[in-house]
Amino acid sequence: MAPRSEPVPQAATPRQAGQVDYRFMRQTTVAGFRAGRIARHEVCDAHPELVRAARNLGAPTQEPCPICEEASVVLVSYVFGPRLPAHGRCVASRAELRRLARQGADRSCYVVEVCPECRWHHLARSFPLSVAGRAR
Repeated sequence: MAPRSEPVPQAATPRQAGQVDYRFMRQTTVAGFRAGRIARHEVCDAHPELVRAARNLGAPTQEPCPICEEASVVLVSYVFGPRLPAHGRCVASRAELRRLARQGADRSCYVVEVCPECRWHHLARSFPLSVAGRAR
């Protein structure tokens, strides 16, 4: 497993063409949990492999987990597209993201926020990788 280097783009990066932000769905889910309409086991069900990726490859944030409020969420990025595994490729750095973008295939990046403690997870945003050689 590669050591952490510069983090993958955070949720605070500038908006770009084709980016989809899932914050409203997140707010709806968190509000449903806090109102008691959604049980904790329904929102804290991250796959063990996602939690492992968060602990070993994720980009730490200062944002507290909206469920347990005890740990900070970690951002984990996956790239999907041609010549990549069907389950996507977990990306550990901006340099790796740029390299995947330069390969010229139409690929998409999905950024998932994960709480390694309570196993909360939610898709934060997705965006296309530029085929012109720059990760957006």
